[in-house]
Amino acid sequence: MSEETRRRILWADDEIDLLRPHIKFLEQKGFAVTAVPNGEDALAELARGGYDVVLLDEMMPGLGGLATLGEIKARDLGVPVILVTKSEEESLMDEAIGKHITDYLIKPVNPSQVFLACKRVFDAQKLQDSQRARDYVVGMQHWQMLDLRRLDWQGWVDLAVDVARWDVRFDDAPEDGLKQAHADFRRGLNIEFGRFVEEGYPHWVRGDAGRPRLSTDVVEQAVVPPLKAGRRVVFVIIDCMRLDQWFTLEPLLEELFEIRREYYCSILPTATPYSRNAIFSGLLPAQLKQRHPDLWQETTQDERTRNRFERQFLDLQLERLKAVPGKGTKYIKIYDQDEAIATRRQINSFAGLSLVSLVFNFLDILAHGRSESEILQELAPDEAAFRSVMKAWFVHSPLYDIFRALATQDCTVVLTTDHGAVLGRRAALVYGNRDTSTSLRYKFGVNLNCDAKQAVIVRRPMDYMLPDEGVNKNYILAREDFYFVYPTRFHEFERQYKGSLQHGGISVEEMILPLVTLTPRTP
Repeated sequence: MSEETRRRILWADDEIDLLRPHIKFLEQKGFAVTAVPNGEDALAELARGGYDVVLLDEMMPGLGGLATLGEIKARDLGVPVILVTKSEEESLMDEAIGKHITDYLIKPVNPSQVFLACKRVFDAQKLQDSQRARDYVVGMQHWQMLDLRRLDWQGWVDLAVDVARWDVRFDDAPEDGLKQAHADFRRGLNIEFGRFVEEGYPHWVRGDAGRPRLSTDVVEQAVVPPLKAGRRVVFVIIDCMRLDQWFTLEPLLEELFEIRREYYCSILPTATPYSRNAIFSGLLPAQLKQRHPDLWQETTQDERTRNRFERQFLDLQLERLKAVPGKGTKYIKIYDQDEAIATRRQINSFAGLSLVSLVFNFLDILAHGRSESEILQELAPDEAAFRSVMKAWFVHSPLYDIFRALATQDCTVVLTTDHGAVLGRRAALVYGNRDTSTSLRYKFGVNLNCDAKQAVIVRRPMDYMLPDEGVNKNYILAREDFYFVYPTRFHEFERQYKGSLQHGGISVEEMILPLVTLTPRTP
């Protein structure tokens, strides 16, 4: 076995010198073993390079075994850890299992015991890899038998959930060929999904029977019922969170909450000024402009300004639904780390309020930042890496601390997002005048035009319940993974935005979204 293909074992034990015979035995069996005397050195080694399994002594000075285990799992839930301990106390085992140990050994151990424990891990990984490949082939065969043109909304939701869960399952998998096949299949879905939305959306916004749950329904259907039942509600919106990104975070919250998963459809355009205003107001953009012309800010270029009235919209919607909370409300929009830390410090003081609404903008900022920062592009060159960066942010974020605090309180947490994002891969030429809006996946203006194969052209905005000021105003909504570029300086902007995460258009990733109700396991 070559050095490159040998399984790598990291062994942390403060009596590591006494374990040299064990290490020698493992090396004779073909493993590469790195030995360290404490938890701090183990974490440093893991940061430098990947290991296939970690052997971790429970009793070490300084950072103990369980504390080291917690740090390891916070960084990478997938790395197998075998705990080596002198104790057989049930409480210790319960805590270790709760922190996702793979196996444990009771000291004293002999070399064969250690070898067999490691072999079980590696054999299990081979079996899991093989089973995952078989499962995916079966799933792909099922998907290929579907007549996508006959799918209704629930059919598209089921398919989107399956595909997103496979996105996450492949993140730690070595099957590059299957990953590529999956990515190609996922991109192909948006061809038919675009047709489905183009045909159905004008009926959905008119309120026709059988329509999907839309952004405008989120508060009425998910927030108001527990409020009217006398429950305290914390409403959390993580801006620009896709289904696959939610499934990356879900295991971290399953330890804290009972989770009820539902899904909804973002309105168009799938952009914050439209979709999030629709959530808070319960109104479609044309209705919002008609009823509250002084609060409608479509033409401003400052995104914060376009969503500055969310609190007022929510108050008006609750009043309209006869669901005004009796013990008061709090609304907080969080753009940066300082605001997040301040909210974390205050979260327990909000316990007397009936409704607390929190909007976290980190993911949207990160998605936009990728196209402007070489460092972010290197950290998150693709969607799988973006999920990894997002998970690392979440684990160490004040938002995770807030969820942990809420898990100890008597409340219902409603967690969702306002829209997703799609990786822009192809530039689409758009023609319009200087007053055309600047977004990459949707535009509005006078006499806009583009290739109808690359975008849905909305010539009558009211068909989509979008504001219509007359004088030939129209909207264009990008299909699949297209993004808009003007003929002037086409190649410059094509290169700049290719591979960036964008939103505003029509895709499974932007429109099919999680709507999750979390109930604390131990309030």
